[in-house]
Amino acid sequence: MQSLSPKDRLLRVLRKEPVDRAPVICTGGMMNSAIVEIMQRTGNTLPEAHFDAQRMAALARDVQSFTGFENVGVPFCMTIEAELLGSEINHGTLACEPKIAREVFPTVRDVTFGNVELLARSGRMNVVVDAARLISTENPDLPVVASLTGPISTAASIVDPLSFYKALRKDPEGAHQVLDYVTRLLSAFAKRLLEQGATAIAVGDPSATGEILGPAMFEKFAVRYINQLADDVHALGYPLILHICGDMKRVSHCLPLLRCDALSTDAMVNLVALKNEYPQITTMGNLSTYALEWNDPEKIAAVTRNLVASGINIISPACGLSTSTRLQSIRAMTDTVTRGEK
Repeated sequence: MQSLSPKDRLLRVLRKEPVDRAPVICTGGMMNSAIVEIMQRTGNTLPEAHFDAQRMAALARDVQSFTGFENVGVPFCMTIEAELLGSEINHGTLACEPKIAREVFPTVRDVTFGNVELLARSGRMNVVVDAARLISTENPDLPVVASLTGPISTAASIVDPLSFYKALRKDPEGAHQVLDYVTRLLSAFAKRLLEQGATAIAVGDPSATGEILGPAMFEKFAVRYINQLADDVHALGYPLILHICGDMKRVSHCLPLLRCDALSTDAMVNLVALKNEYPQITTMGNLSTYALEWNDPEKIAAVTRNLVASGINIISPACGLSTSTRLQSIRAMTDTVTRGEK
């Protein structure tokens, strides 16, 4: 097969077309690979890059260049949507990613609904959109993966989480209203990103685990709103990658219902078994981020080779990387895929 660019290779995998080998990527967002070692080497740092498109684009390019991941991923956190909707954010430090400091609404019935089209053109969303445009213009052969916080996680970042999860059972009408609202905002955000050069949308929804929701609530809420977002992205002609955290055994029967183009899983999931049970799913992952932080490069390379040999479609970390992860550990993963190192 003729040599493929990283962008072509990833898109072909997401379209279920033949490729020469699996891509190795890290999507950004919840799967952020802006490690301290890279930022200290380059001087392009967080938290400054959260607020400036030029700095965000420069840091994203640094991350790609140093790590060898075959994509550029923005942003570097999961707080943009919640901040826009009113939650208080701790923007973190060089070594600590932003976090929700306080949710803005105590219950789903307290949520005020704004104009999603206007909201999607304000706040730090503009920074991410401009960064995606800068990166895509300067790096036409690299896929720009724009990462969004999933519907359940966004809702649980603007409504007190305990109250929100309770509402899924006791006030489903109110929960549906909030989830529809945040999903429409996510779709508007995705549209802007894609119009400005993003290659694909990645959705990280760590609050939508089967362990938290259970099978019935997972299908009723998580599947419904993830698919609503996926359908909106597909209507624009672009692919969507989905990451779900946790053990999927309780909700495995729901996975074929998800209309994503690739499914990324946590390290505890046996991706080979999942692939065998549901061959129609394009699998992504799932090298343990704990292993990437603590194991030696030889062990990381061995685990990576096993993923490649097992036919996992896209090689990737299983979840968000620790900012203290060593660059040589990441390179052990990416070089094993891209150079076919033995």
